[in-house]
Amino acid sequence: MTNARPWLAQYPSGIPSEINVDEFPSIVSVLDAAIANYRDRPAFSNLGKTLTYGDIDRLSAQFAAYLLGELKLKKGDRVAIMMPNCLQYPIATFGILRAGLTVVNTNPMYTARELRHQLVDSGASVVLVMDNFGHTVQEVLADTQVKQVITTGLGDMLAFPKGPIVNFVLKYVKKMVPDYDIPGAIRFRDALTLGQMHSLPDVDIEASDIAFLQYTGGTTGVAKGAMLTHRNLVANMQQAAAWVGGNIKMGEEIIVTALPLYHIFALTANGLVFMKFGGLNYMITNPRDMPAFVKELKGVPFTAITGVNTLFNGLLNTPGFDEIDFSRLHLTLGGGMAVQRSVAERWKQVTGNTLVEAYGLTETSPAACINPMTLEEYNGAIGLPIPSTDACIKDENGNPLPQGEVGELCIKGPQVMKGYWQRPEETAAVIDVDGWLHTGDMARMDEKGFFYVVDRKKDMILVSGFNVYPNEIEDVIAMMPGVLEVAAVGVPDEKSGEAVKVVIVKKDPSLTAEQVKAHARENLTGYKQPKIVEFRKELPKTNVGKILRRELRDETAPH
Repeated sequence: MTNARPWLAQYPSGIPSEINVDEFPSIVSVLDAAIANYRDRPAFSNLGKTLTYGDIDRLSAQFAAYLLGELKLKKGDRVAIMMPNCLQYPIATFGILRAGLTVVNTNPMYTARELRHQLVDSGASVVLVMDNFGHTVQEVLADTQVKQVITTGLGDMLAFPKGPIVNFVLKYVKKMVPDYDIPGAIRFRDALTLGQMHSLPDVDIEASDIAFLQYTGGTTGVAKGAMLTHRNLVANMQQAAAWVGGNIKMGEEIIVTALPLYHIFALTANGLVFMKFGGLNYMITNPRDMPAFVKELKGVPFTAITGVNTLFNGLLNTPGFDEIDFSRLHLTLGGGMAVQRSVAERWKQVTGNTLVEAYGLTETSPAACINPMTLEEYNGAIGLPIPSTDACIKDENGNPLPQGEVGELCIKGPQVMKGYWQRPEETAAVIDVDGWLHTGDMARMDEKGFFYVVDRKKDMILVSGFNVYPNEIEDVIAMMPGVLEVAAVGVPDEKSGEAVKVVIVKKDPSLTAEQVKAHARENLTGYKQPKIVEFRKELPKTNVGKILRRELRDETAPH
């Protein structure tokens, strides 16, 4: 087998070729161990308030007891969470998992159309939503199976008087909380209080139970729920922890968590791996406000940070970032999208720390390949398959290709999802009979076992690390009466890596680009909205009339 895994020879010393997947039977047992070892250590910090592992234990148990005792939820029921990084997030997530239920992570920026699909598809019976997004939930509630809505304000877990002030400013000064009215909704803090009246029963959680339904776009444009089991996430936590653990000081790490915890990258890499290390997740609620982000970092002796290329690029271009004390920083992990060489080199220059690129997918919980932590500088590779992971390159007929040849990257390991929620055909289309997950990314492997992503097989557009599927954009734009035909493609963009461009053939000659953008704003999250709108007489097509997105893409590619 060793010959088939040339990457093992490149592993830095001390990293095992296999991890023990069975050390922890569930995410809950990882949490229990962290609570036992680090009860009084800080676990999560946000907006000036810090919760210890003991606080997380107490509060998540209250939330779990509320869900089971008060709402009478049954094992396997789905609970949706719709909020940015804040203290409520870990309390709710660990509470849901401790109750034997499944977390449905929901992007708070979703439009009503996107949210409706996810709630209906997952069959969520409870939604926990931050006030800023309550109006979206109100709009779709009648179409879903949701029985209980729990609402909360960003300041609700903060100390007095800061909490109420934060809530007041957001609503009345910054006008960031549109009015909404959801009869029967309960406040998060009241749910915790009710939970105290119930004892938390012993819940039997199995490794094969679904911990998260993590929605990811599909080539069909309809978001599908990747079923990530406790075993999947524990395995990926063990893999990543073994990989990055060399310089870790148990109970002393502080990781900057600026990527949303509802995204699989931060969820596993920050939320789980650093919980195993007894570390502190320092949560940034709005990383888009770069000046405030940099100001906050100046007061934090952080040791690790994860991000996507756009986040690192934004920080490097924000005044004051180079004045931060980076003396304790020993881990910078980039994923979610390709890290650009220029950004990686500047990061090393400013912070003294190598930006290590990793590769993963929602379907692999997410990490599949990571570069060695001993890397001196950026190498352009996505790294080596991590412990207990196999990777290979296959041709269109599923036959393995020799090293150096470009084909589809396929992954096998304990972190590969159970499948797509209630979509057996789509699951069979990506996981073959031998258990290989077909990633849809075109890649090659060099003689040392390093993998390089060359291009995407799918027409997916990657905006700041978020997947954008052309079909979804096209479906939305095609709803406009003035549009005859539309194609969506990704075009290079300095800030976000790629941006969405739509090419339209008009039905109504008076249709304007601004009308198209306004329609997109109503129906699509910010990162999915077209930045460029172009009108043409016709679109390039195959002989059977299929629009050739590739040709449109090639025209805009840098030559």
